Amino acid sequence: MARYPEVLPLPAIATALAALLLTSACSTSREPSQADLKAQWEARNIPPTNAKADILAFMRTYLNNPDGVRGAMISQPFRKTLPADPADRYLICVRYDARRSSGNYAGPKTGAVAFVSGRLDVFYDNPREAAEALCEEAAYQPFPELEHLKR
Repeated sequence: MARYPEVLPLPAIATALAALLLTSACSTSREPSQADLKAQWEARNIPPTNAKADILAFMRTYLNNPDGVRGAMISQPFRKTLPADPADRYLICVRYDARRSSGNYAGPKTGAVAFVSGRLDVFYDNPREAAEALCEEAAYQPFPELEHLKR
C-alpha cells in the first residue's frame, strides 16, 4: 500500500503562512519613494498646448458677465512651484477688467492658471496669491480673444 507524506496540521500551516506574510511585508514598501513621486510629477508636467482656448472656455463660465472685458493681458507659460506642490508647475497669468452683473466694471484683476498634463487644472483668483505671489514677475502681452468673449 502506498504511503502518503505526512501532512502538517492546519494550525501549523496557518502559523507558517502568517510568518511568511509578515516577513515579506517588512521587506517591501508600498509607499513610493521621493524620487518616484518626483518622476510621476514631472511626467505629468508638460507645457500647455491649447492654453488660450482652455482659458477662454473657463472664463466664459467663470465670469458673471463675459461681454465687454477690457484690458485683457496674458503671460507666456512659465514654471513655478506652488505652495502645496512637490515641484514646479506650468502657470499662465491673466489680467482683465470684467463687468459685474450690474454692468459696471469691477476693476482690474489678476488670475493665475495652473496646468497639469498640459490642461487647465486650477484657477487662482485670490489677489494675494495670484497678483503678489504667483504673477509678480510675469511678462504680459495683449489677449484680445478674452476682450471679444461672448456668452
